[in-house]
Amino acid sequence: MKKPLLVLGALALALTTAAHAETLRFATDASYPPFSKQGADGKMTGFDPDIAQALCAAMKAQCEVLPQDFDGIIPALNAKKFDAVIASMNITEERKKAVDFSDKYYNMASRLVAREGSQVNDAWFKGKKIGVLRSSIQEKYAREHFVKLGAKLVSYGKAPESFLDLKAARVDAAFVDAAVGDVDFVKTANGKGFALVGPDYNDPKYFGVGSGIAVRKGDKALLARINQALKQIRADGSYDKIQKKYFSFDIYGK
Repeated sequence: MKKPLLVLGALALALTTAAHAETLRFATDASYPPFSKQGADGKMTGFDPDIAQALCAAMKAQCEVLPQDFDGIIPALNAKKFDAVIASMNITEERKKAVDFSDKYYNMASRLVAREGSQVNDAWFKGKKIGVLRSSIQEKYAREHFVKLGAKLVSYGKAPESFLDLKAARVDAAFVDAAVGDVDFVKTANGKGFALVGPDYNDPKYFGVGSGIAVRKGDKALLARINQALKQIRADGSYDKIQKKYFSFDIYGK
């Protein structure tokens, strides 16, 4: 009778341990494909949720990826609604005042999306309406540069909304992460006749040194674990596998 009791005891212990396994809650923007998108079933898909799942696997934790509008994502993190944010957030000095960042997990320039053949120079901006994601680094840069050249900004709560207005000629351009503009619009049927135009915008003063995962200030233990997990998934091929699922080019950058 002892062996069955021992087996049952071990099973009970395993179930108890599983029930109390650590769960890490990651927030992401629910409308920023191909980085993140919420399906009809409520499930979050995309590069950012997949990276979050890979990081949790490396940290031997359960993972929960939850939607949050970008303009409220840092306040929600600091209100302890989440443990971390993985939302294509550029690592900037201004944001470092509110949160701590991991090492970068990708680095892409920002670009303008407009009609093919648009010749972008300082004079081009005069009178143009340019769509930007509210509270994004693109909005900040455009406000300090494009507006001074005569452009008017139109802010959106969700990045794809700017593409809809661009297609309908309600704005003249959208200013977004180059990967988002390329994959989610230019290369789609709706993006016919449009292209990434003008230069790369990647001045570190504004755009930082890539996108990082944000945690609450002072959460050094979680930050160290995330950085170690990032190194692990870069080394074991998990990162490359996820990247190739969404992009035909390297987004990790230099």
